[in-house]
Amino acid sequence: MAIIRYDMFKIERTGHLATITLSRPEKLNSLTSRMTAELHAALDELSKENNVRVVILTGSGRGFCSGADVNELLEKPEAPSDNIRESSLNALSYHIRRNQQPVIAAINGVAAGAGLAIALASDIRLASEEASFSCIFIKRSFVPDAGSSYTLQRLVGLGIAMEMALTGNIYDASWALEKGLVNRVVPADRLMEEAMELANIIASNPPLCVRSTREILYDNDEDLFGVLEKESASNIILGSSEDSIESVNSFLEKRPPVYRGR
Repeated sequence: MAIIRYDMFKIERTGHLATITLSRPEKLNSLTSRMTAELHAALDELSKENNVRVVILTGSGRGFCSGADVNELLEKPEAPSDNIRESSLNALSYHIRRNQQPVIAAINGVAAGAGLAIALASDIRLASEEASFSCIFIKRSFVPDAGSSYTLQRLVGLGIAMEMALTGNIYDASWALEKGLVNRVVPADRLMEEAMELANIIASNPPLCVRSTREILYDNDEDLFGVLEKESASNIILGSSEDSIESVNSFLEKRPPVYRGR
């Protein structure tokens, strides 16, 4: 498969992991329309790579992502669209969620506006002690978008989501951990090491089962009986997979499993 080269960020592949590093540090990795289009293309590229089992998303410099590039918004505001699946900034959260690989956000610095939304859409969030968070939309006279009005309250509850959205205040990493906005906070010099360690644990599990587990956890708005039916249907399919047989054989033979995603 030909590897696409990107100008606004870099992709590094290590084993079963792929790390996307936003590379616009002088602008706190704020998103231009070109950068957004490249991110959509990168997610599509990685989703076709069976060897990539987990994606890590991080930023360079002092910012994870400070949201949309304000200067570009003034020049060319993004037109509203009824199609949330198109390659727009507002659709990035949806794209991350429907990506076939789990996404870990390694939040190294400022996560604000659409940058916060990208972090919220990720499956797991690790934050550096230097990270900060702001649902800053109201300061620009916008409602929370890029999916953040949906994801934020499901992570922290309605009261905290209201506080963040209605004030636009900036919160530090320890506050974010206390409120459940992130999974853990680590020293800045250990952020990527911790993210890759966690990603490797996930990548060592059966890929088909990881994908199905992720889908089940997101699609749980039904009552308990409906969820039980979905769990049972998924496990019937997974139980006949090569990876399921390998998990049993490797356990009985007392050796590490070798999963192939089949």
